[in-house]
Amino acid sequence: MTDPLNHSYYAATAHERQLRSDIGDERCDVAVIGGGFTGLSAALACAERGFSVILIELKTVGFGASGRNGGQLIPGLRWTASELEEEFGSERANALFNLCWRENRVKARIAKHGIACDLKAGHLEAAWTPKDFDAMRREADYLAARFGYESDVVAKTDMDAHIATPLYHGGVHDPQGGHFHPLNYAIGLAKAAERAGVRIREDERVWLIDSSSADPVELMTEWSIISARYVIDATDSWIGDVEPDLGRYTVPIMNYNIATAPLANADALLPGDAAVADSRFVLNYFRLSADKRLIFGGGERYSQTPPRDIAAFVRPFMAEVFPEIADAKIDYGWGGAVAVTMNRLPHIGRRGNVFYAHGFSGHGALVTTLAGELIAEAMAGTAERFDVLANLPSKPFPGGKWLRQPLATLGLLYYAMKDKLG
Repeated sequence: MTDPLNHSYYAATAHERQLRSDIGDERCDVAVIGGGFTGLSAALACAERGFSVILIELKTVGFGASGRNGGQLIPGLRWTASELEEEFGSERANALFNLCWRENRVKARIAKHGIACDLKAGHLEAAWTPKDFDAMRREADYLAARFGYESDVVAKTDMDAHIATPLYHGGVHDPQGGHFHPLNYAIGLAKAAERAGVRIREDERVWLIDSSSADPVELMTEWSIISARYVIDATDSWIGDVEPDLGRYTVPIMNYNIATAPLANADALLPGDAAVADSRFVLNYFRLSADKRLIFGGGERYSQTPPRDIAAFVRPFMAEVFPEIADAKIDYGWGGAVAVTMNRLPHIGRRGNVFYAHGFSGHGALVTTLAGELIAEAMAGTAERFDVLANLPSKPFPGGKWLRQPLATLGLLYYAMKDKLG
């Protein structure tokens, strides 16, 4: 049955692919669960180091958030660099900055493997309030002085060079950021992984990770038993289905996107052709596709039930930013779950020979590829850079299995209400 949440522009314009399937018990060095950016990059990096790798995906490569997100490439983490330094000190802040701001592994993979995914440069953070703009300007000054990281502070009077709306009070343009076609990137990673020797098995569910013996770890799937020296759990929003204990560290938040028909005035709406995200807690984020559609994400729902009409749900948010296209034809509407941690930092680590990375909290298009590669480094015996992310603090959401989501929803609604009250 067609997934009503996956009527996406990306699925409609994806590169050609075929379902990969296999049945039977197997042995390998590394078994990866999940065919999103984290799992694919980990599988590829492990194969490049000489490991034999099997990747198991419940649906198809890029089916989840990796293949249906906003396509925004935003350097860093959900915390600012100054917040990281204040919390963790200068040494850890340096290490986190070098990994999460300077290390653009997505761009490197695209170049190395010739992945055609409409990569464009530039990301604009737009200030919803004057107070937000003041904070952005201070952070830009801090990044330049502390790390030599240059970005462009854009005053409200100069915003029309980037975006045709009076709604925002300035912003910061980061030329190191950008945007791309995320599903085609995932498909490109999968093809590169297969060329490196990774065996990909799609349409196969993993029911259980049995790590009772350190070596091998056994994956119980609906079709077979896969024995591996190491396992990488990269299932993100679905991690609780495979490892319930890890599922306590995230809650799923539903995000929705639309893509208009190609717009004659597309370049006038976003003259700089950068991706844009604003500073609200429940933010709007948008960009132009290669064929001049506006891809717009807006609003959140804390229920797992999608709106009856996704286009109608998102349209008012688009119309608030760009009233001149309030009635534009919308060709695609889709959505999906984002796994969010309590502190918005990713939850990455290992338990014995099982590695995991999840909870990227809507800021994962860049750091997921990095996380996968760092897991491969650690597996090969060099864990220093992996430990930089694995040592980030994390706490499970309170409330247990039944109350975790309702309690988290109350907190999220509080911050959403603050947006509306200014």
